[in-house]
Amino acid sequence: MKGIAHFLTGVALATFFPQVVRAGAQGSLLPVLGGIAGLLPDTLDFRFARYFEKYDEEIDPGPEPDAHDVAGRVVEAMRRAYESGKPQSVMLHTIRLGADLWRQYTIRFDPAHNEVAVRIGPVVNTAQVPLPAWAGSHETPHDVGGLQRGESSHETPHDVGGLQRGESSHDTPHYCGAPTCVGGLRPLSSPLAGGTEGGEVRVKVGVPMAQTYDEENRIDVFSGPSFKFERQGDRLYVHFLDWHRRWSHSLTLAVTVGALAGLAAGLVVNWKTGLWAGLVTGLGFVGHVLEDQLGYMGSNLFWPLTRKRIPGLKLIQSGDAIPNFLTVWSAAALILFNLDRFSATPRLDPAGFLLATVALPLVALGGVYTLRKIQSRPGQASPGGSRMQRMYPSAPSAEARRQADVIAEAEEPEIA
Repeated sequence: MKGIAHFLTGVALATFFPQVVRAGAQGSLLPVLGGIAGLLPDTLDFRFARYFEKYDEEIDPGPEPDAHDVAGRVVEAMRRAYESGKPQSVMLHTIRLGADLWRQYTIRFDPAHNEVAVRIGPVVNTAQVPLPAWAGSHETPHDVGGLQRGESSHETPHDVGGLQRGESSHDTPHYCGAPTCVGGLRPLSSPLAGGTEGGEVRVKVGVPMAQTYDEENRIDVFSGPSFKFERQGDRLYVHFLDWHRRWSHSLTLAVTVGALAGLAAGLVVNWKTGLWAGLVTGLGFVGHVLEDQLGYMGSNLFWPLTRKRIPGLKLIQSGDAIPNFLTVWSAAALILFNLDRFSATPRLDPAGFLLATVALPLVALGGVYTLRKIQSRPGQASPGGSRMQRMYPSAPSAEARRQADVIAEAEEPEIA
C-alpha cells in the first residue's frame, strides 16, 4: 500500500474511539498520531534500516559508467551466490555529477533469457527530470548517453565535476549553440562505454534463475537499490531491497512502539492521554502491518521471535491503483462516519451511509479488480490490464509478484 493509504487507515482506526474523537475536537492530535503510526513501519525501513545493511559488494559506476562492467560485476556476484551457496548482497550506487546533476542508469534481470541487462540513461536533475539536451528522440544526436570530458590534463574554470563546458563560439553549434544545450554540457557524439542511451548491454548469468520481477530498475538520484542473490534448490533467486518488511513490520514491535508512545505522553501530558496515545499508536502500526499482509510479500509478524517473513495472503498487489483507492476512500468515509456519530447531533443514517460509501464501492471496484486478476491468468492477459499483466504475457510467478510489491512500495519513499 502507498503511504497515504496507511496514514488514513491509522486515522480511521483512531476515530473508532469516542474519547479520541472528543479529544480531537478540543485540539488534541491523538487522531493524527494514529496516522503517523501508520507511516512508521516504512519510515523505519527507508530512513533507517537500509543504512545499517551490510553488503558483500558495492558497485560505484563513477562519472563515466561502463555498462559492461556494471553488468559483469552483478553477474559475478550472482554466480558466487549460486556456486558457494552463500547469499550475496549487492548495492548499486547512484552517479552524482554535480549539485543537481545525476547520471541515470537502469538494470534489469531477465530470467527468460538468463541475462542481466544494463542501460546507461540520460543526465537528470534531482527531480528526476532529464535535461532538455537528453529529452529528445533517441534518433537525434541530442539524446546520446554521455558527456564530453575535458581533454586537457589541467582543470579550467569551465570544467565542473569533470564535465566539459562550451568554452568559445567555435564549439559545435549543433550542441552548445542550440537551445537543447543546458548549462553548457555537451552530449557525446560518440557512444559512452556500454552503448548510447537507449541501448542495452546484456550479460549471460550462466546459472538457472527463478522467474522474478524483470522490469527495469531505474537508478538516478540520492541512494541506489540493493539486491540479494540467494540459491534455493537448483535456482538462483533475486531479492529486491531484502531489508524491507523485516523487523520494522512486526506486531511485537507495534506493541512496543505503542507502549513507548503511551509512556512518553503520560509523562509529558497526563496518564489518561498516555493511555489513548499508546492505543492509537499501536493500532495505527498494526493497521499498516496487516494491510501489507494482504499482498504477496508478507512481513516478519513476530520479530524477534521469528527471523523470516510470513508470506502474504496474495489477495492484492500493493502497488495497484484499485486496492489503494479503495483503502483511501473507505478510510475517509469511516472517519467522516465516526466524527458524525460521536458528535452531539448525529445526522447520518448509519446503514445507508455505510452501504453507499463503503460497501458498494468495495463490491463494484473489488469485482473489477478480481476480474482483472482472472484475466491475467495464462492465455487470458488483457492489454488494458494492470502493470503486472503488461509485464508478463502469462501469469507471473508468486516470486515475481512478491518482488513487485517491494518495488511498488519503494517508488514512493524514494521520490519523497
